[in-house]
Amino acid sequence: MGNTPSKSRSGDEPVKTTLFEKEPSGITYRIPALIYLRHIHTFLAFAEKRSSPCDHDAKILVMRRGMLKDDGSVQWSSSQELSTACLPNHRTMNPCPVYEKNSKTLFLFFICILGNTTEMRQIITGKNKTRLCCVSSSDDGQTWSQARDLTQSVIGETIHKWATFAVGPGHGVQLENGRLIIPAYAYYVPYRCCSYPIPFTVYPRALSVYSEDFGQTWHIGKMLRKKSCECEMAEIIDHEGRSHLYCNARNTGGHRCEALSENSGVYFDKPHIAPELVEPPSGCQGSVIGFPAPEFVPNDDAESKACGTSLLSPDTQTWLLFIHPTNKSSRRDMGVYLNRSPLHSSGWDRPRIIHSGPSGYSDLAYNGDKDQFSCLMECGKESELEQIAFMSFNLNDVMQTGSKKDKKMC
Repeated sequence: MGNTPSKSRSGDEPVKTTLFEKEPSGITYRIPALIYLRHIHTFLAFAEKRSSPCDHDAKILVMRRGMLKDDGSVQWSSSQELSTACLPNHRTMNPCPVYEKNSKTLFLFFICILGNTTEMRQIITGKNKTRLCCVSSSDDGQTWSQARDLTQSVIGETIHKWATFAVGPGHGVQLENGRLIIPAYAYYVPYRCCSYPIPFTVYPRALSVYSEDFGQTWHIGKMLRKKSCECEMAEIIDHEGRSHLYCNARNTGGHRCEALSENSGVYFDKPHIAPELVEPPSGCQGSVIGFPAPEFVPNDDAESKACGTSLLSPDTQTWLLFIHPTNKSSRRDMGVYLNRSPLHSSGWDRPRIIHSGPSGYSDLAYNGDKDQFSCLMECGKESELEQIAFMSFNLNDVMQTGSKKDKKMC
């Protein structure tokens, strides 16, 4: 499997390369995470290997290396199991990589859950069985350290107020000030009766796990004051050079939840619903990434050209890209959304569909050398659990169909 790109059913969708594919035995690959190591022109693609599609049948993390060649193609290695990314008698889930540029260290965060304990059981009983773990690599993922259990040192006594928690899944980010950010969420228990949570009071809230010393020590930020689950974060630089950390989180109300932090992830202000970013009924994980706003808008739509204006946002040096299933009824039709004014609500353009059909979890990466985006996503013809595929596209691909139907440019 794996190295042969295949055209999607729709001819104008990007070419997909299958990296992980469901096996006849029932082994299923889920929960993609992607990172691009610019200094060696290499992608690292991560996933969970499960004995069945069920969360409680997750086993171990797997990884493939993809070397970007001069002609733009990617040469992928075979899949390898990350044997050190585990704890005894626990299953490993939710890969979340981040690269620290100063020490040239790659960190891979994940969670380890005792046995086959389900998330729902932890929520109902209020008894957390999840550990916060990390492995690191000083040779760009060729070899990995033994797992570190960071639960006590990072979360500490706060763990007794959480029914369970997780990181990502997806990628972390290093801010311009050097701070490392790992997106996370926790099911907070506000009230207990006889040690059990009071029913219907436990819900998830997003937060960050961050490091100010290049990954030597880690801390948890404050949770969003709104229901918010699996999340990813991106740095936005405004026109004065100030940093804002953007959080985009899964939600169950039919739309995504967004928030901004002005202190690099310690606290997020005014979480709100994003009306243009729809969720299927039970929600789905999505991926967001920040990238430098172009000086000149490439091949923009005819309407903006007629207006004689640039669509470059005057208030930021950063644009955002977000990927997520676009169907409000089910996990289908993976789309890419562009936001040229990320400090303002309602800034998202209509999505560009990159996979018509069943779609699930995903992760984005940006290659600054080629101004190119890549994604790793769950997708298939009958079910999103059939495969995890890789594809690449550029900003022009998104903008050709991404402008709002009724957006007034003049």
